Amino acid sequence: MNYTLKTTEEYEKQNVLIVAAKRLFPLIAEEKGKVFGAFFAMTINSATTLIAPVIIAHTIDTYIRQKDMHGVLINSGLLLVLFCIGGIASYLQTITMGGVGRRALFRLRNRLFNHLQLLPVAFFNQNKAGDVISRINSDTEKLNNFFAQALIQFLANLFLIVGAGIFLVSLHLQLGLVALIPALGILIITKILSPWVNRSNVKSLQTLGTMTGEIQESLANFRAIAAFSRLDYFRDSFQVANDRNYDSSVVAGVANTLFTPIYGLCTSIAQLLTLLTGIYFILHGQATVGLLVAFLLYVNNFYAPLRQLAAIWTTWQTALAGLDRISELLAMKSDMDIIPSSESASGTLLEMKNVAFAYPDGETVLHDVSLELQAGKTYALVGPTGGGKTTTASLMARLYDPVKGEVLLKGKDIRSYDPVQRTMIIGFIVQDPYLFTGTVWENIIYANERFVDYSIDQVREVVEREGLSKLLDRFDQGLETPISEGGDTLSLGQKQLIAFMRAVLRHPELLILDEATANIDTITEQLLEDILKKLPATTTKVIIAHRLNTIEDADEIFFVGGGIITRAGSMQHAVEMLMHGDNRKS
Repeated sequence: MNYTLKTTEEYEKQNVLIVAAKRLFPLIAEEKGKVFGAFFAMTINSATTLIAPVIIAHTIDTYIRQKDMHGVLINSGLLLVLFCIGGIASYLQTITMGGVGRRALFRLRNRLFNHLQLLPVAFFNQNKAGDVISRINSDTEKLNNFFAQALIQFLANLFLIVGAGIFLVSLHLQLGLVALIPALGILIITKILSPWVNRSNVKSLQTLGTMTGEIQESLANFRAIAAFSRLDYFRDSFQVANDRNYDSSVVAGVANTLFTPIYGLCTSIAQLLTLLTGIYFILHGQATVGLLVAFLLYVNNFYAPLRQLAAIWTTWQTALAGLDRISELLAMKSDMDIIPSSESASGTLLEMKNVAFAYPDGETVLHDVSLELQAGKTYALVGPTGGGKTTTASLMARLYDPVKGEVLLKGKDIRSYDPVQRTMIIGFIVQDPYLFTGTVWENIIYANERFVDYSIDQVREVVEREGLSKLLDRFDQGLETPISEGGDTLSLGQKQLIAFMRAVLRHPELLILDEATANIDTITEQLLEDILKKLPATTTKVIIAHRLNTIEDADEIFFVGGGIITRAGSMQHAVEMLMHGDNRKS
């Protein structure tokens, strides 16, 4: 299955505005009460803003015209009360929606991270870590900004626009229509520019993810970069990504700020038209000074929110672009489902029946492969580099599913085991094991339910009982040796020792060792072989190694190459096949 996330061009083909808008609000479905409360506060704030011009007009035409200071003071006090109520309501709506946004962000990031745990290895092989991280961190933050700041502001401005428009046409129809003429130009311009603004924001987000990926890759492989003196390569590569992000960010910035001056110009035109037309009506006795003042205030209440909507539109478009990228990630479903158990009679521990496998958009690695692994035996997989040895082992451990055929584990389809059951049966030591931040003892009992509640002293007893204590001599502080993220403070050999102990402590029925001793000295390697011999007699071992001396005691040797798996028979025959495979490849 292809798990590749979309490119910018593929996003641009979609009309995400309406679709994404419908998907925005379910994100705050759990906050309905608080959202309605904020909406109520917003309504009060907007209502006070809309009522004020009417009071001002009445004050001018009645009390000021008649020089009635008592009435002026009363109405001034009334306006003060209204403005205080509006200020309190504005504060309440702001802090309420701020909390809504942060909680929505918290839930969404948890949902994204938990969803990632359900995706198969193929997803992480096909996508850059930087882009995935950008979707979890940057894109979700854009949504938080929308919910915390823009949503209620958007609704408040919309309420003001509609309310001011109603007051304009109801107070004086002709003057109101004149004031609203520039709004038509705003609608047309917004309709034309919106798709371009959305595309600009999507591209800016993706180039940011690409740049994050470049940073992550260079930091994760810095030792290799320094060893080969290729700082210039990664510097140039980062420069290209940074330049693209800069260019797309500039375009997005221009797109996001373009509405503000346009809306400002339309506002000025509307005020000018209102003033000229209002003076004309006053001169002809069809309007009053108070009415004109109220109209100018309502024109400002109509167009000022439009200018603010230009800024909110930026947050809106960015949120939609981020939501589209997040939704795509959440829509990814694993094709490695657990199927109903269909146990069949079998004396083998693991069996591959007519298995074929190919990576997405790649050549077929295995063609119609069949083999059986008996309990308690040791098997070796040899073959040229790239021949399919690790792929075969990955299919045995169900890191991937075959595109054809089936893999049976203890007589049952391996797909019928849940991950916990499967990993307790199968131990897998990969070529470059990953370690987690913590200590040695925390890493060797990682995800092992038998020792989940064990203290360090109890783990030490287990290690001694299993004959693994000599391996701890390779670590300065034994079980308490600290480990940084990825185990970068340890040598590759030490990392493989920890992975070895982690696998052995599980007492797996099938232990797969993929170049597990490639970076270990001869003495330690002999110690590991002695430990392997102490495993239960029923433990099946599959060894992948390029050093043939590590597989000389194997019960059966399989040659993996050219998409097929062939029994090699003796060690000598395996050497001949390997040489032939190398010659054929060259």
